Amino acid sequence: MSQDVREEVRDRYARAAVEAASGTSCCDAPCGKATTFGAGLYSEAETAELPQEAVLASLGCGNPTAVAELRPGETVLDLGSGGGIDVLLSARRVGPEGKVYGLDMTDEMLALALANRDREGARNVEFLKGYIEEVPLPAATVDVVISNCVINLSADKPRVFAEMFRVLRPGGRIGISDVVADDALSTDDRAARGSYVGCIAGALSFGEYERELKQAGFSDVELTSTHVVADGMHSAIVRAVKPSNAPVAVRRELPLASATSCDC
Repeated sequence: MSQDVREEVRDRYARAAVEAASGTSCCDAPCGKATTFGAGLYSEAETAELPQEAVLASLGCGNPTAVAELRPGETVLDLGSGGGIDVLLSARRVGPEGKVYGLDMTDEMLALALANRDREGARNVEFLKGYIEEVPLPAATVDVVISNCVINLSADKPRVFAEMFRVLRPGGRIGISDVVADDALSTDDRAARGSYVGCIAGALSFGEYERELKQAGFSDVELTSTHVVADGMHSAIVRAVKPSNAPVAVRRELPLASATSCDC
């Protein structure tokens, strides 16, 4: 991602985190209307017992925990975890024997997520500071990767997909919500429908998404539109599997940067 775009994204989400921490709904700040983005996409049963600050900070375009089929004891990674709503919901599903990592680059969001984790009393949760293009976890670490309307914000999506593939154990899977464009829309068409930080201009098309995932090594790729977020632009569920016979990818491992030790 170019540094200018990355800083613009960071600024928008930092402001959203501050608003949520102060008790102000931020669901339409970076990404659009509450009817297509935000906490309204979760059931009342899911959000009723969560910290209100986590609900207010929800900025996604879907509910990946509802489609990832999480099981007790699994290890989960949430890319771009924000205020922590999907991490906390995942922690409930995997139970005390499981583990959930949340990865985010924004100090304000990490501070909010840590506070929400402590309010929830979720002992099986750890937040990490870093970029989704450079996940600070060893290879073959997690069973499931989830993400909620974040991958479209990256300017280096092939690297994101490669990192997802690397950190998954053989046989692992992804369950993602993201904004995806109709195949007929050019990059200029997408930019005309919304900004990069508004989760629109940087979206891949359905065909591009499938092709990039397969090139990263994934199989059983499925993309399913759930609702329209702009003309020709959809919130979509993305599923794929890392083949059980896939070799473990190796690269220079980055140090594990826990948000508990950052200057948040």
